[in-house]
Amino acid sequence: MRKNISSFIGRRRNWSIPYAFFLVFFVLIPLGLIVYYGFTDNEGDFSFTNFRKFWMQPEAMNTFIFSIGIALITTFLCLLLGYPAAYIMSRMNMRGAKILVMLFILPMWVNFLIRTLATVALFDFLSLPLGEGSLLFGMVYNFLPFMIYPIYNVLQKTDHSLIEAAQDLGANPRQVFFKTIMPLSAPGIYSGIMMVFMPVISTFAIAELLTINNIKLFGTTLQENIYNGMWNYGAALSLVMLLLIGVTSLLNNEGNAKAAEEGGLI
Repeated sequence: MRKNISSFIGRRRNWSIPYAFFLVFFVLIPLGLIVYYGFTDNEGDFSFTNFRKFWMQPEAMNTFIFSIGIALITTFLCLLLGYPAAYIMSRMNMRGAKILVMLFILPMWVNFLIRTLATVALFDFLSLPLGEGSLLFGMVYNFLPFMIYPIYNVLQKTDHSLIEAAQDLGANPRQVFFKTIMPLSAPGIYSGIMMVFMPVISTFAIAELLTINNIKLFGTTLQENIYNGMWNYGAALSLVMLLLIGVTSLLNNEGNAKAAEEGGLI
């Protein structure tokens, strides 16, 4: 008996069994239920009614387009603020970089909703209106670290001999940055964009709290339908979001591969 148990544990492939169960019960089955509800009507018959409702309903479509716009603006602002921060951290000594990394990590130790409520309190204290401005501020505040860390990790591992080679060949600081450093950091940029863009589209708590529920994102529409028992329509909206995530992931993988190839990483 003990020999059989030892033999079972000793096989590496057997260690994947718990992960297989997790994949089946918490990924495949829920995804299958979403597909089932999305392609059926209230009577359980196969139908495209839920998707036609999404395309024909102006409110849902406008919310979807608006959410993409907010996600693009948030991602751009995070990149605009995050890349210089990551670059400065990568040029610092190890002790200084660790201190800055810790300062960026500290807010992440606080619960997501508590941070958002604190932002609401800050706007109230400063007598600033809650609207699109507060929404973008909250989005950038919550997701900026997800842009900084991937870029910082890539820049930190950059081979400085390539930078020195560019300088030896007569490149000025601007040319070194745009033709050497930035292409080498492209994988981190793509990862950061992915880690910011997708959560912004699917979130709803930030929009509800920082706009007093006056501005709806696509995640809010999805949450409201599920909460009100409209499982079929809510599942269809989930599939639309999953399709967007899949397309974005595909583009991100292609961008990473292209950036790695151009940077001589593969």
